[in-house]
Amino acid sequence: MTDDRRSAGAPTLEDVARAAGVSRATVSRVINGVRNVDPAIQEVVRQAVSVTGYAPNRAARSLVTRRADAVALVVSGAGVEAEAEAGVGAEAEAGSGAGRAGGGSRATTGGGGSFTAQVFADPFFGRVVTGVVDYLRPRGMHPVLMFAETSRARDEVVAYLRQGSADGALVVSTHAEDPLPGLLTEAGLAAVLFARPARPVPISYVDLAHQDGARLAAEHLLARGCRRPATISGPLDVPAGRARLTGFRDTLARHGHAYIPVAEGRFTQESGEAAMERLLAEHPDLDGVFAANDLMATGACHVLREHGRRVPEDVAVVGFDDSSAALACRPPLTTVRQPVEAMAAEMARLLLDRPPGPSSPATSVIFEPELVVRASA
Repeated sequence: MTDDRRSAGAPTLEDVARAAGVSRATVSRVINGVRNVDPAIQEVVRQAVSVTGYAPNRAARSLVTRRADAVALVVSGAGVEAEAEAGVGAEAEAGSGAGRAGGGSRATTGGGGSFTAQVFADPFFGRVVTGVVDYLRPRGMHPVLMFAETSRARDEVVAYLRQGSADGALVVSTHAEDPLPGLLTEAGLAAVLFARPARPVPISYVDLAHQDGARLAAEHLLARGCRRPATISGPLDVPAGRARLTGFRDTLARHGHAYIPVAEGRFTQESGEAAMERLLAEHPDLDGVFAANDLMATGACHVLREHGRRVPEDVAVVGFDDSSAALACRPPLTTVRQPVEAMAAEMARLLLDRPPGPSSPATSVIFEPELVVRASA
């Protein structure tokens, strides 16, 4: 083949090797991710790939690397189908990714909306996608979005992974009783979960030190001079909801507050409003509120204003997540930051760095929370 004919077609490995001044075998090792190549040579090859416009044949590459170069991003909503049949509102139980996964912001869609519509309406899920895509894209990989809100859909996810169509699953579970993590581990499939599973399952996960975050909220309210604090907890069947309540109570107990009024919410703005109404009715002299996520804190602020209570002059309010809801709230929320994008990127890293084989041990990465002080407290 002449140079003219070669240049008229798609660039080849030989073209890259010629541009880089290395052998074809070296180019192949760099492109296939073999790690015993000098970093300087790797950089030269990458520049040659960019200059020539070479695009690897993914099918051929997968035969060499035994990788699909794709990751399944699975939003699992176990129980949604049963609740829909029973007429239970989505905001009460199924909700979207954030509410059940890590206690983050949840869409406030009521009953009747489809599971996928609820997910896409949720700012938490958008933050997860951003973190995953930002990690995968520079590595030439992309997520395959899958929904697993029914038993049939869960079976399809397991079958998809068994076929080798993806190198593993990043799972955002939206229900405490979700069987998908267990199904994946039983099948020996690579997977990483966002948030600690509600039931013990040997699966890798990333999570936040929720109790420490609630401690920050409690200490801030005390430092402001609050003497009659209360809290709106998340769902107590969710590990994050329980942990945030425990951290808040324990910190205040260490400062002499033996009893803390609690109203349970569902991580939605509406549930935050209802919980704040209950707290005000039972404890009208409260002067500080910690809500276990920003949407509930927003609902609490709305109810306080309706009752003529100034925030923060009469009642200081602290949320959790540092989501878009915290900035949209009036006044803007003081909140505990959960770095969702960084946590999602870490999920992808754990999955891709996982040693091959079903016997790889499960691992966990716990992120530290940070208090973000704004006008509400």
